[in-house]
Amino acid sequence: MANEVYLNAVRYKLAGPIRAEVQPQYAPKIVTEGDTTSESQVRRSALRWFDHRGGIGIDRMTDLDVAKGLHPNRSWYSNAYLRHEGHLTLPPLATTTAALGPTGIFTVGAIGELANVIYVAAGTSVRQYSLALDTWTNVHTLPAAATDAITVRVDATVYLIFATTGGYSYSSDGTTWVNDTTDTLYMTWWDDRLWGIDNTGQLWFSSVIGTEATDARLPLENGNVTDLFVERDAAGESIIYAATKVGLFAHDAEGSRFHKTELELPFHDDAGRGARRWRGRTFYPAGLSIYEYSPGPTALVRTIGPDKNDGLPANRKGTIVDLVASHNDLLPLVDSTSAAANAFDVFTDQGGLSDALVIDPDVGVSSILAWNEEGWQVLWESATNTEAITAAHVSGAHAGYRLWWGHNRRVYRMDLPVDIVNPNETSDFNYASSATHEFPWLLVGQETQGLVLRLRVEAAGMSANETVVVSYATNFSTTFTTLGTISADGITTYNFPNSTTPTGTAFRAIRIRLVFARGTNTLLSPDIIGVDLEWRKKISVRYRWTVVLDLNLTYGGRSPQAQRAALVTAIASNPKVEFTYREDTGDTRNYYVEVVNMGAEEQSGRDETGRVMLQLEEV
Repeated sequence: MANEVYLNAVRYKLAGPIRAEVQPQYAPKIVTEGDTTSESQVRRSALRWFDHRGGIGIDRMTDLDVAKGLHPNRSWYSNAYLRHEGHLTLPPLATTTAALGPTGIFTVGAIGELANVIYVAAGTSVRQYSLALDTWTNVHTLPAAATDAITVRVDATVYLIFATTGGYSYSSDGTTWVNDTTDTLYMTWWDDRLWGIDNTGQLWFSSVIGTEATDARLPLENGNVTDLFVERDAAGESIIYAATKVGLFAHDAEGSRFHKTELELPFHDDAGRGARRWRGRTFYPAGLSIYEYSPGPTALVRTIGPDKNDGLPANRKGTIVDLVASHNDLLPLVDSTSAAANAFDVFTDQGGLSDALVIDPDVGVSSILAWNEEGWQVLWESATNTEAITAAHVSGAHAGYRLWWGHNRRVYRMDLPVDIVNPNETSDFNYASSATHEFPWLLVGQETQGLVLRLRVEAAGMSANETVVVSYATNFSTTFTTLGTISADGITTYNFPNSTTPTGTAFRAIRIRLVFARGTNTLLSPDIIGVDLEWRKKISVRYRWTVVLDLNLTYGGRSPQAQRAALVTAIASNPKVEFTYREDTGDTRNYYVEVVNMGAEEQSGRDETGRVMLQLEEV
C-alpha cells in the first residue's frame, strides 16, 4: 500500500508525505501574578506536607485533590505527634507503672483519686499508688469488680467511691472503707447529692453517704444503661442524663422520671460507654463512632468519630470503651483486641485465656486517640497480643497533670500539657521511643501515567540516635522500599529510583512512610519540618496526522466523486474510523481516529477532482 492510506474502509492515493505528531499532553498551567510555587512548573507536579494537624483518616487522595488544595494536612495513619505546624515528632512518652500485685483473674475496672493520690480497682483489690516508690499497695477488697469511680463531697466530706454492680464502696481517707449494698453500676453528682443507677435502670440518690432513696427508672429492659453524667438541658439548666444502648435519656427531677432526648439511636451494644460532657457539649460513643450532642431549643447532633472519612486501618478498628477529657483533647479508649473483648473480660495472671472466654488476641491493638476539634491523632497504642484497654482517668494527682489508664493488667501514665506545646520552645517534654507516619496513597488516575521524580525531606533534631527511615510503596503494595535513613539536620533529597540512575519510578499510586526512632534520652526527638514529593504526569501517548489526498484520478475502484462522498461519510461519522498507512503483519499499526479538520482544493461544475488535506487525531 505504498503511497496510499486506508480510511474508514476506503483506499485513497496520497499527494505527498504524511505528517505524524504526538498530541500535546496537558493544557498549559495558568499562573497568577505574583509569587509562584513549585506547582507552577509546567512539566512537574509537587505536593508539600508541612502541616499535619488535620489528623489521620485519609487513605487515598488524587492529583485532582492536590490541585484543589484538599487534604494537604491529612495522613492515613500515624502514631507520631501531629499537633504543630511545621513539626512532626515522636509522641509523648507512656510510662508503665509497677505490677499491680493481684494474682489470678482480674482487670483494671476503674481508676479514681483521693487527696492527690491515685487509686485503682484491680479486680476486687483497691490499690493505692506511690509515685516516689512506684509501688501499688492493697488498701481494700471490694465485694465485686468495679464498674465506675467518682470523687465527690457528700455532706461536707470528700469521698472516693467505687461502684461494684452489687453495691458501692467508699472511703474518705483511703484507709478505712465501707461497703454499701445498694446496686450500682454508674455514679454522678448533682444537686449536692450523690446519684447512682443500677443494671435495671433504677436511679437513686444520697444526701448522706450510705443512705439512699430511689428515684426514676429508665423505661428500658435490664442491661441497657451504659453511663450516668450531668449536662445542660434545652433551657440551660444542669440535669442528669443516662446514656443507654439506644440513646440519651434526660432526668426530670420534679417528676422523678426519664424522658427521651433528640439523641435517639438504633440499638448498639456498646453505645454510650463513657459518654462525656466536654467544652459545653455531650460526646456519646457507639462502637467507633462518636455523636456530638448540643441540647437546646434546636438540638444539634453530628458525628465526629475516628470512623469518619476512611476511618482506621483494619487492625486498629475496635470499640470505644471509655471517653476522658483533657485540656487540649477528648480522649477515647479504643479496644481493638477482639470484637468480644470489653471492660469486663477476664484473663489469667499468666496472660492466657480463661476457660470461660475464647477470643482472638491477634485481631488488633488497643489505643488512645485524641481529638482537638480539628483532627484525630493517636496518642498511644499497645503492642500486639495484649489484653484489652479498660479504663482511664485524667488527674492532677501526685503533683502532675497526667493521663492514667489500665491495660494488660497494668496501669500506665502519661504527662499531659495544659497548653499547646511547641517542640522548639520546650526542654522537658518526654518522647516515646518510636513512631510511624504514613501519608495517604497519592493516585494519578487510570489514564494518566505517574512518574515520581524526587522526594525532599527537611529535618531537625537529628543525630546518630535520633533518626527517621524514609520508604515508599507503589500501586497499593504492602511492601515498602527504603530510600534511606536521615540522621543529620537539613534537607535530604532522594531521587527515584536512586541517585545513580534518576530516571524516575512509574506509579499509579504512591505512599510515603516515615519511621521515627530516638536514643536513650527521652527529651530528644527527630523533628520533620516538611516533606516535598515531586512527580510528572503523562497521558497515554496519542498521535495526530496530516494527510493530503489526491482525488484527481479514479483510485481503488472509486471515482473522484465517490471518493469525496466517502470522505464526507468519514468526517460526519460519530464512531471513530479506522486509519492506517502501513502494511504489516497483524495490523498492529491500525489506528482509530476522528477527522478533526479538512481543507480542500476543488473544481466547479461536474469536475470533482482536486486535493484534500485532512487532520486526523486519536481520541
